[in-house]
Amino acid sequence: MDLLVVLVVLALIVLLVSAPLRGRGESELEETAERAELEAARDAKYRQIRDAELDHRTGKLSDADWRAQDRALRTEAVELLRRLDELES
Repeated sequence: MDLLVVLVVLALIVLLVSAPLRGRGESELEETAERAELEAARDAKYRQIRDAELDHRTGKLSDADWRAQDRALRTEAVELLRRLDELES
């Protein structure tokens, strides 16, 4: 009898603790994962832009090469930011 009461109490505790996780829909979890992926891609793109600027300043990239690379990287960054904005709205 005591074991049954303990098991029922444990089951209730598990249900209460896991309620927030169960309350999230699958689509919300996918959206959260997509947002995290986009944020990581955005941060990586920002690092690439900074690296290209450093390469240009140190002479590893010519002016023309840097402009072309910078333009492409910033276009990709803008696209990532647009996709992030779409998720938030």
